Amino acid sequence: MNAVIQDSLILANSHYENFPVASILLPLRLRQPIGLIYSFARQADDFADEGHLAPEQRLALLDGFRQELRLIEAGTTPQSALFQTLASTIIERDLPLQPFDDLLDAFSQDVIKSRYENFGELMDYCRRSANPIGRLLLQLFDAASPRNIGYSDAICSALQLINFLQDVAIDYQKDRIYFPLDEMQKFRVTEAQIARSDASGTWWAFMQFEIERARKLLQSGAPLGLILPGRIGLEMRTIIAGGETILRKLHQHHGDMFQHRPVLRPWDWARILFKAIRKK
Repeated sequence: MNAVIQDSLILANSHYENFPVASILLPLRLRQPIGLIYSFARQADDFADEGHLAPEQRLALLDGFRQELRLIEAGTTPQSALFQTLASTIIERDLPLQPFDDLLDAFSQDVIKSRYENFGELMDYCRRSANPIGRLLLQLFDAASPRNIGYSDAICSALQLINFLQDVAIDYQKDRIYFPLDEMQKFRVTEAQIARSDASGTWWAFMQFEIERARKLLQSGAPLGLILPGRIGLEMRTIIAGGETILRKLHQHHGDMFQHRPVLRPWDWARILFKAIRKK
């Protein structure tokens, strides 16, 4: 196996994720290209998040990835082994470059923007940080119809919102809040409350609103799990059920992710897989 591909699959399995990537449920022919896409996204995300680099250094690293994409676009051999392998996959699978650019734009935004005034701003971020992955997967599945893209965008944005809900404390440690500020003001939830890990007062009412909206958005894309065939459809139904499980855990603890951050355990995955199989 190509060393870059092997490293990409190892990376996909070494980071904690609630939602599977390059899952064993997927056909073998798709695991390598999905692992490469994940490796691209994971490494670029780490440029924005990990270590102690200055913002300008983070942005420079992300610009380096953009330059590699431009070489692929121009039909020129990229400089790094990752992008040389990725270029072959992009050409072979006829993958569009725009989703890769959108991901880099979102990660760059994480470096310079840490608050969101309203839900529209947050959804614009999700459009670039989450939806591109779903669109690339649909292209790999030969299922990128306008209808399927709409369903996929709803699922991916919902999963991104769910990650925001479970990672409130983690994100705040990075000086980021992924709640719309106008909604926080409406429910009388303050930044100081997040800093104190305080789930009292109107917090639960606020979280009920956020949880229900994410649930409705996730369900609006759920038909995709029945449209896609075979193991690909099973993977999609599993991902959707995983998101629903996280939301249920948040609800059970009245939105207190400070003391009860929801994660998916092995027994949760067993239930999720059973539910995904039964739904077909």
